[in-house]
Amino acid sequence: MDTTTDVVPVRQTAAERRSLPDFRDIAEAFADKEKVCRKPVPMRVENPRTFEVSYVGAPCKSTVASVCPACAEQARYLRMTQCREGWHLEDEPEDRKKDPTEHQQALLATRADLFNNYQQTKTDGDTEFISRSGIVEVVASIDAELRDTGLRKRLPPLDPPAKARRVRSTRRRQDVPNLPRRRVSKATIGRQFAGRFRPSMFVTLTLPSYGAVLSDGSPVDFATYDYTRAARDVVFFSNLVDRWIDNLRRVVGYNVQYWGTIEPQKRGAPHLHIALRGAITHKIIQQVTNATYFQAWWPRFDAEDRVYGNDEQMPVWDHKRATFVDPATRKPLNDFEDALDTLGEVDNWEPAHVARFGVQVDSKGILGGTEESSRHIGYMTKYLTKSIGEVLEAKTPRAADHYDRLHNELQYVPCSKKCAVWLRFGIIPEGASDKTVPGRCKGKAHRRSTLGLPGRRVLNSRQWSGKTLPDHKADRAEFVRQLLASVGIEKPDTSHLRVTPVQPGDQNALPRDHLIMAAIAQRKTWRAEYVRAMLAAGPPAAQETSAILTAA
Repeated sequence: MDTTTDVVPVRQTAAERRSLPDFRDIAEAFADKEKVCRKPVPMRVENPRTFEVSYVGAPCKSTVASVCPACAEQARYLRMTQCREGWHLEDEPEDRKKDPTEHQQALLATRADLFNNYQQTKTDGDTEFISRSGIVEVVASIDAELRDTGLRKRLPPLDPPAKARRVRSTRRRQDVPNLPRRRVSKATIGRQFAGRFRPSMFVTLTLPSYGAVLSDGSPVDFATYDYTRAARDVVFFSNLVDRWIDNLRRVVGYNVQYWGTIEPQKRGAPHLHIALRGAITHKIIQQVTNATYFQAWWPRFDAEDRVYGNDEQMPVWDHKRATFVDPATRKPLNDFEDALDTLGEVDNWEPAHVARFGVQVDSKGILGGTEESSRHIGYMTKYLTKSIGEVLEAKTPRAADHYDRLHNELQYVPCSKKCAVWLRFGIIPEGASDKTVPGRCKGKAHRRSTLGLPGRRVLNSRQWSGKTLPDHKADRAEFVRQLLASVGIEKPDTSHLRVTPVQPGDQNALPRDHLIMAAIAQRKTWRAEYVRAMLAAGPPAAQETSAILTAA
């Protein structure tokens, strides 16, 4: 007897079919589950020994969880490692600066002779000899060779641009208290107490109040809220933090190292959570905060200084003169340096803006290796996987209106000397060209998604841990490599491979779906090897924290 029955498929509507996940949706969801990058970048791998070519997916390295949760979480853990390793150091970090090689010194000696000959010939006015001898081309080749040997910073040009030095008063403002000043030593480690305790500090700094706000961050009274000052303080917040660090080092007398994160408050103003190495009293931190300010010595950009307030009547680019001119008179505008020269002739020239911190300052001593230290590290890095727009997502219509007003005010605050907003005030910014849109700057300070907050969310000093982020990442990889090698799992050497981005039009490149599947399979293999090595290493009590002394 045949018991089989025909199964009639359920008819689906078009809307139901569109709601079904496709293959990439499933692959990305599974990649999130396996903690694999969901948006891998196709890379071309060439083996110069065997001439074999393969294609792999490199992590996208996004720091925003809504874009790629796996890469964002990995970046956050790396920042946590960086913060933890440098916060409570017992010894001075190792100076990894390399000494110049004999080859570099020989190249520099040759360049110095050519530079001397060039300057002497230029002084004699023999321009024809300069063009015939090819000194400029030879120096350019030497510079290229110097860069190939490993060189940081820029090389001095043969014809350095002449810069007029502006002299301004360095006297402190009379409306701020004076600070004691000590000679800053090279030490970066704080004091030790009772022969064994070396606490460090956790400090929170905020900007002043611009008006009373409600629980959603919106002001109680929109009319009296100081949006002008709020927008300017946001733009110059990073400069204010730099002044605070400099003042703190001068007061305590040693090279204080720091690691901090900048996060927005509900009202849209940034505040700083910063970890300081070494014990500093709250009295000193409060004193330094009260006495710290930043003065913007720029041309004034108040509302009454706007020359072109209407977007329809903005300066226009004159192609014959290669500069911006007034739309009515066709006269060229003053550039930024000319505007500063004009202001330099004014007696009692006042800064365009003075930024200061608010009165609320929180500081707390933290001991290393404690649960409290780990909790504060997690607190500082809590929002690193979210963008500024996600953190400042408006919960109410009033909050949305408040953010829109702040964003509108930021459209009239220049963010740098190259900002196109200067054209609203009749000033040509540095580096302006025919592609510059008057009054429209592409900087992050003017975007609605950032509300003036800086692009760098994490600030850390150079001698914090003695390592860069790639160094910390390499330490983690070395720890795993040594752990696998202890159980006989040897990874192949890949240092000789040439990895380059896939060029557009490469027909052999794999689609993203295949790259995700390959990454998931590889991750499973790695995880199985790591679990095998951990089981072979014994119980956690018998294991060392790290395979190398400086690793995380």
